[in-house]
Amino acid sequence: MKSFIVILFTFLGFSKALSQEQNSVITTAVPFLNIASDARSSGMGDVGVATAPDAFSMQWNASKYVFSDKKSGIGLGYTPYLESIISDIALLSGYYFKKPTDRSAFSLGLRYFTLGAIELRQFASDPGVITKPNEIAIDGSYALKLSPRMSMGVAGRFIRSNLKFPQETSIDSRAASSFSVDVSAFYQGDIKAFPAFDGRWRWGLNISNLGPKIAYDANGQEDFLPSNLGLGLGYDFIYGPNSMLAVSIDLNKFLVPMPQDYNEDGVIDSADLAEFQELDFVSGILDSFSDAPGGLSDELKEWRLGIGLEYTLRKIFMLRTGYFTESQFTGSRRFFSLGTGVAFKNFQIDLSYLFSTAQVRNPLENTLRFSLSFNSPN
Repeated sequence: MKSFIVILFTFLGFSKALSQEQNSVITTAVPFLNIASDARSSGMGDVGVATAPDAFSMQWNASKYVFSDKKSGIGLGYTPYLESIISDIALLSGYYFKKPTDRSAFSLGLRYFTLGAIELRQFASDPGVITKPNEIAIDGSYALKLSPRMSMGVAGRFIRSNLKFPQETSIDSRAASSFSVDVSAFYQGDIKAFPAFDGRWRWGLNISNLGPKIAYDANGQEDFLPSNLGLGLGYDFIYGPNSMLAVSIDLNKFLVPMPQDYNEDGVIDSADLAEFQELDFVSGILDSFSDAPGGLSDELKEWRLGIGLEYTLRKIFMLRTGYFTESQFTGSRRFFSLGTGVAFKNFQIDLSYLFSTAQVRNPLENTLRFSLSFNSPN
């Protein structure tokens, strides 16, 4: 059954980086935190650090909420996972934000990742035991405007990963929990007039999932949370009151260390992994900037790039596309995405679709994702 757990985690898309020189692999716990929970951002190549604020900004940059032109909003998202293989694995999400003043905003969020029903047997002749593993994250954030153009925010997150099997299976795994914090900043410039259009810059920073390691089993082995540094830049081309094109770019890097050949014997053995286990999450974050085996060139390969476009017509119809790429050091994912949205009064529905261009199959390939948002009147 332990082999089954390893296989399952592989399919769930653990964040990983492979070094051909040392066969080093970065793994993190609770990888569902890296899945885009809304169809708007997923339709733009998983870009969201510096996009215009919406109800789902908690995952990408909670500082954006204070720049929303709405007083409050609710967002609901549904993302099927491994849909081409199984039908009952999915990520469900819900967010709420409110601006009590023009300078402040708070938000609450919930992400629930269900792995469906799994029938377990130790031997083929044994009666099956049904279990329903799941993972959950509960978020809360507060953001404050420091100036008319810039804001900062902080978020807290409780994480629980319930992959525990029934006692009849004699597995030593257990439900695990941890907490993390996010620190973010967002800048939205003034609109500048040009001969052919008006323009506005946006940029954002989000350091997310900073927290202690999490343990899945009773032997004390701990895994790092998917701590991440996200940088975003965007520009709005405003062609009039009814037409706008937003261009956004995100760069992301996991703040998670890579197992090392501490003994310098040419192979990462159990002694090296035991020493790696002694790293706390703070040391791991610091090591993540200098532990690539190939030096600076390999460190640069750990950055993931997303580029997204969103065209809005009459604030009613939205068309989106994006491209995402990462090297073998972070999972070898490359894909195009398409998305659309329709707004009616205070409601908006968004859809997105992903086309993988990598040899490694994407668990979200050929998957249609949905999200629905409701915003209060101005």
